[in-house]
Amino acid sequence: MWVSTKAQYGMRALVEVALSGDRPTSLKTVADRQGLSQQYLEQIFAVLRRAGFVESVRGAHGGYRVVRPLDEVIALDVVEALEGSVSPVACLDDEDACERVGQCSTEPLWREVDEAVRRVLGTATLADLVRRRHLLHIEPLPASLSAN
Repeated sequence: MWVSTKAQYGMRALVEVALSGDRPTSLKTVADRQGLSQQYLEQIFAVLRRAGFVESVRGAHGGYRVVRPLDEVIALDVVEALEGSVSPVACLDDEDACERVGQCSTEPLWREVDEAVRRVLGTATLADLVRRRHLLHIEPLPASLSAN
């Protein structure tokens, strides 16, 4: 599985929207903050809305907001909504995709890769990503204090 820009940008944009809490965030604001195409974000957020991660709010101060508790938005679910399967090879999702299923020496390797990706993405929440984003904005200690 290669993560496309759709999943990368979708996760980044979802964090931006989550930072605003219950206040809707416009996709123009997200696009400006993240240096992304607003048109592309509109396509991504249409998928996120249909999947039940965000809702759109109309009006002068409209935009999008996350509708689930942030600790219940799992990265794996978001990536699968945007990408489809995260499996590295088709035979893990569809045994009919390969005539060698069950008789392939590389199948266990791909299963391990699949399990590792699912474990990492399955334990990361939007709340975790928002916390990480907040850490990026912590000001460094002044030089006179950091030596202590």
